[in-house]
Amino acid sequence: MTIHKNNNNEIMEATHFQFEEDFMEDNVRCIPMLVRFKLDAAGIKLKLQEWSRFSVEERTRLTKLTCNTNEEILNYRNYLTRLVYTHFGTEPTDLMVPANPAWANLQEVDASLQAKASEHKWFISTGQWRSLTNLQRFALLKLYRQGHENKNFPKAMKEFNLV
Repeated sequence: MTIHKNNNNEIMEATHFQFEEDFMEDNVRCIPMLVRFKLDAAGIKLKLQEWSRFSVEERTRLTKLTCNTNEEILNYRNYLTRLVYTHFGTEPTDLMVPANPAWANLQEVDASLQAKASEHKWFISTGQWRSLTNLQRFALLKLYRQGHENKNFPKAMKEFNLV
């Protein structure tokens, strides 16, 4: 994946990671990390059933819309709310937006993430953590969590040059 960052280490343009390749065919049948990152910023939990009902154009727009400033986040939330309402006649499920998400902490690596890395005999230094983009840190934190298919965690660690 080509990632373009601005001076605040924010993602400017991207579509998906290499570890997501296996489900990117068939018109993006799973929600890419980039969209999940934006959903968390906008405070919306999108169900896979909802995502799969969107058109390819709608999914592409959700991937390409910027979601960095407060105004962009509000626009993203409003667009997504309209999409869910158009397709399902309901409001989307709200998601609490943490004031200090773990991916934004550049002072230390989340202990649970470090524990997951140690299962593979890996260690993520603070310097490595800081060198990652916000999206990469977000992805690692999502990939190791219980209830998530953890097979992509090692792939992401390799893709992000951490091992």
